[in-house]
Amino acid sequence: MAEKTVKFLLTERDIPPRWLNLLGDLPGDPLPPLHPGTLQPAGPPDLTPIFPMGLIEQEVSPEPYVDIPEEVLDAYRLWRPTPLFRARRLERELDTPAHIYYKYEGVSPAGSHKPNTAVPQAYENARAGIKRLATETGAGQWGSSLAFACSLFGLECEVFMVGSSYDQKPYRRSMMQTWGATVHRSPSTLTEAGRAQQDHPTGSLGIAISEAVEVAASREDTNYALGSVLNHVLLHQTVIGQEAALQMQMAGERPDVVIGCVGGGSNFAGLAFPFVREVLHGRAKMRFLAAEPSACPTLTRGVYRYDFGDTAGLTPLMAMFTLGHDFVPPPVHAGGLRYHGDAPMLCGLVRAGVVEARAYRQNETFAAAVRFARTEGIIPAPEPAHAIRAVIEEAEAAREAGEARVILFGLCGHGHFDLSAYDAYLAGELEDPEFSQQDMDAAVARLPQAPAIG
Repeated sequence: MAEKTVKFLLTERDIPPRWLNLLGDLPGDPLPPLHPGTLQPAGPPDLTPIFPMGLIEQEVSPEPYVDIPEEVLDAYRLWRPTPLFRARRLERELDTPAHIYYKYEGVSPAGSHKPNTAVPQAYENARAGIKRLATETGAGQWGSSLAFACSLFGLECEVFMVGSSYDQKPYRRSMMQTWGATVHRSPSTLTEAGRAQQDHPTGSLGIAISEAVEVAASREDTNYALGSVLNHVLLHQTVIGQEAALQMQMAGERPDVVIGCVGGGSNFAGLAFPFVREVLHGRAKMRFLAAEPSACPTLTRGVYRYDFGDTAGLTPLMAMFTLGHDFVPPPVHAGGLRYHGDAPMLCGLVRAGVVEARAYRQNETFAAAVRFARTEGIIPAPEPAHAIRAVIEEAEAAREAGEARVILFGLCGHGHFDLSAYDAYLAGELEDPEFSQQDMDAAVARLPQAPAIG
């Protein structure tokens, strides 16, 4: 039966009851976040001004699994489990012996993987008595997901949207407002952080984070919510990989390579971490490939240092690959990948050689996305188009080597609100900005003075 199956479907009974926590499995000693003022390790008391204790406990938990609250599972049932597809038509198009599978998160109400963490974050804040959440968003997938989650738990939602995406993706804005959120173009004039960055009108995720953190820190009824990077966010996303592992068993195969796009790391971690655990414990052999844009090549060209998570330096310093916290990337359409750093857990795995990173230019990723759409039918968001580009590269390598390679990748969202980007590509007007060495040297020179990492 599996030989002919295209969709591998689970039932609601198969939704994982626990999140998988990889923190205790990481190679090497953990590098703690540092307080921005003292440069000493930041503990739970340093995070309570903007996060509820329930999320802080998840952030630092050493437990291999964390139970999912029933209220969160009840919300997950609106779209989970998500389908796993065998990309048979793409395989034929590529004339490859590789078997290609993709886990499709575009079936969520917001059209991406982001509600997997937005829902538990909104739940924990509501449980703590918080009335409002402030956040940033790049392409709008995170902002729309948090707006959706806040609507489920009766919270107000205030979103600072990166300026270039605010202009490029007006209907993401409409989604957020439909779910009751207030949306500001970032950099705005509403915060000190925004007013200080008016000479960067296209904005960046770092600037938008600064604005949202400033708002959260200034109001007792308001907390901050982050859509990627932090441990608890990656934790929440592991429902993806746990489901995918069950579905790959249904298909009778095990991945040789797991591929995902990376901006902050939550989508990649959500799919890959359950499989990474198997590799770290010696129970499996497979490769992991993180795909990012050449215009914001954090993992492939960044330096491994302590750096702020935001532009204004309001957040703790984290050990990660970084392009510099004040880096303002060019306005590529993959707005969700325009971040100067990456999740510390993911960066540690890249540094240890467990995960490989590759960077791709904008036009080649859209060429891959169009090829995928014309075979598999789904128009992908620009972010996972990078993963599709890597998949095609792997499938072609399998053809050249004559190997029946099994490839699993994350299609983390659809591109229905990104059609202006497809318009530009199809008209031949899409640019291919890249990160120059001059930009890299300048960014490194501006990094904060922090303890060196051995």
